[in-house]
Amino acid sequence: MTRILLTHTPSARKNWYGEKATQSLAELGELALREHESAWGCDELLRAAESCDIIVSDRATPIPASVFERAEKLLAVVRCAMDVRNIDIDAASRNGVVVTRAGPGFSLSVSEWIIGQMVNLARHIPDYILAYREGRVPEPIMGRQLSGKTAGIIGFGHIGRTVAPVLESMGLKVLVNDPHISVEMGLVEQVDFDDLLQQSDFVICLAVSNEETADLMNASAFERMKNGAYFINPSRGELVDEKALEHALLSGSLAGAALDVGKEHDNYPSPTLAQRSDVIATPHIGGMSPEAVSYQALQTVEQVRQILDGVVPDGALNADAVTRMGSLSVKKR
Repeated sequence: MTRILLTHTPSARKNWYGEKATQSLAELGELALREHESAWGCDELLRAAESCDIIVSDRATPIPASVFERAEKLLAVVRCAMDVRNIDIDAASRNGVVVTRAGPGFSLSVSEWIIGQMVNLARHIPDYILAYREGRVPEPIMGRQLSGKTAGIIGFGHIGRTVAPVLESMGLKVLVNDPHISVEMGLVEQVDFDDLLQQSDFVICLAVSNEETADLMNASAFERMKNGAYFINPSRGELVDEKALEHALLSGSLAGAALDVGKEHDNYPSPTLAQRSDVIATPHIGGMSPEAVSYQALQTVEQVRQILDGVVPDGALNADAVTRMGSLSVKKR
C-alpha cells in the first residue's frame, strides 16, 4: 500500500492544510502524520521518510539531498506552497524523484490584506481600536484618503496582478516595476525602480526573493522614497534591510509600514519593528484564509492522485528527470 507522509505539525495541519484535505489524502494511501510541534531535524525527517512513497511537505520543512539519497522508495515530494527554496531539487533530479508545488491560491487573500493595511495606515484605525479597548477615548487624527494617491507595486506576479485593478477601482494611480515582464493592464504604468520609489505614496513590495533581490529595499531605496510615504511588505523578509527600514521610520521620512513578513523564524516580522507605533505587523497571515489554504492543500491531494495514476502533474519542477515513477507507467501531461 502507498505510504504518504504529511510533514505539517498538528497546528500547521489545522491552520494550513485542513481536515478535508487530510481526509482526502488518507483515501489515497496509508497516511503518516507528524504528532508533535517540535522542529524536525534531518535525522527525524529521514526516519519518517525512509518508508514512504510520497512526501507532502509544508513550506517550513527542508528536504535536503540526504532524503532523496537515502529514502529509496520515495517517488515524489509534493510541496503545499509555492516556495521550494529549501528543497534540494538537483538532488531530487539525480535520484529520479519528482518535486511538485501548489499554485498561488493565496492571491486574493493577500490582496485583501494589502488593501486593509493601506486603509489602516492611512486612517490610523488600529490606534483608535486599541485606545477604546483600553478604556480611553482617542483624540481624532486627520487621516488620508486613498483615492487620488499613487501605489507603486514592486514585482508584478500573481498578487500584483490581482491587487492592481482593485487599487485602480478605488481611484489610485498604479505604478509597477518588474524588469522581467512587460506590463499591459488597464491604466497601470510600468516605470523604473527610482521613479516608482519617488512617486509612490504606498510602496508595495511583491518581488520574488532570490540572490538578486536580497535587501532590495535598503538604505538607498528608502532614502529615495517620497517623504511621508508608507511601505508595505507581504512578500518575503529577505527583501528588506530591516535596520534601514527602522532608520527611515525613526527619521520620519516614512510615515509608517505594514509588515506580514520579516527575518525572524518562519518569516515573521522582527519584534523591534513590530513593537513600533508606526508599524502594523502580522505573523505571516496574509494568505491565512480557509479559501486560500484549501486551494493549495486540495491541489496537493490532486497531485498525489495524478502521481499514483502515473501522471507527472503540471506543478512538477523537474518532470524531465523523473525515473522512479517508471513502475507506475508514467504519463507526462
